[in-house]
Amino acid sequence: MKITDIIKYEGDNSTFVWKHPCEDFNTSTQLIVHESQEALFYMNGQALDLFGPGRHTLETENIPMLRRFLNIPTGGNTPFHCEVYFINKTEQMAIRWGTDSKVQYVEPTYGFPLAIGANGEMSLTVDDSRNLLISLVGTEAILDRQHLTTYFRAFLMTRVKTYLAQAMRNKAISIFEIDERLEEFSKGIHEKLKPDFAEYGVTLRKFFVTGIVKPDGSEQYEKFKELHFRQYADIAEAKLQQQVGIIEQQTAAQRMVIESQAIATKRQQEGYTYQQERGFDVAELTAQNEAVGQFTNMGIGLGTMAGVGSVVSGVVGTAINGAVEGINNQPPTVPTTTVKRFCDNCGAEIELSALFCDKCGTKQEASPLTKCPDCGFEFTRPGKFCPKCGFKREG
Repeated sequence: MKITDIIKYEGDNSTFVWKHPCEDFNTSTQLIVHESQEALFYMNGQALDLFGPGRHTLETENIPMLRRFLNIPTGGNTPFHCEVYFINKTEQMAIRWGTDSKVQYVEPTYGFPLAIGANGEMSLTVDDSRNLLISLVGTEAILDRQHLTTYFRAFLMTRVKTYLAQAMRNKAISIFEIDERLEEFSKGIHEKLKPDFAEYGVTLRKFFVTGIVKPDGSEQYEKFKELHFRQYADIAEAKLQQQVGIIEQQTAAQRMVIESQAIATKRQQEGYTYQQERGFDVAELTAQNEAVGQFTNMGIGLGTMAGVGSVVSGVVGTAINGAVEGINNQPPTVPTTTVKRFCDNCGAEIELSALFCDKCGTKQEASPLTKCPDCGFEFTRPGKFCPKCGFKREG
């Protein structure tokens, strides 16, 4: 006859609670509990002692030599009923979950009604073994992952669906932005579910939303996607055209600056100024006319013609100088034009008294006199003497 029993569990680690098949065992039975386990001893239907890791001796009132006599009134069954439940305390990870139906919500961008699903993983640990056995397991012989998630399925579905619908409405999250919010969803749902698991002695260690099931293939959803992508394609094209226009404007401005610098460098190398270049242009235009007497009709100032005569040689220069001398013999008249001054470097018009060009910053020669200090005659061209009183000019 067997005097004592040895009770232990070395089975599947994915099991949360396992009841040892040996019941009504003799007193002094040895109970072996591993580091990752706890064992709850039931005696006569009551949960008595909770044993941690180690070897323990159980007192059951079932005495081997006397039990055949003690069991006679009960037909051979011992009146001292006892049993042991093993509880796995390890953190069990990668427990899959998923919504059993779609979450209905109105897409905030366009007001489309859409339906989505969600799935993910979680990890659980038994925190209160006695609470779990009494509140949830009862007299069942085993509690594995599938059974445990089935018990909590109602909590999972309610919390997940409600949170997703409220979060997407309150934060105006587009369906195309869901994937970038998975971490936010996971944390929010985790906080809402922890009290539900803790009530039954289970700790929800981690909770992850790993995927959102979109209604791909739905006619309504496909139309919504087409509208969304078309809108953003138009916006992207408009931005691209705007950027191309800005680049073209910048390129044109840079090209103008380069051309201006090249012309200024050419003038400097060939030894003439902007005013002289304008004189060359006037002389070329004058040579195309049949008579010098048409100068007035062309709007050519006398100062400009005098400047042209000083730099242009040949027949055109002689004709211009002759015309100017004939005009100078006439009685002086009050000039109707004003003297203009131009930068020798870039050709920009500048103030008569300016010492530097306000466009390119080039230093200018001293400004010549614009009015005779003796008689007040306004000069319209450069020279050494006043054409009215003969006063010697300094400029």
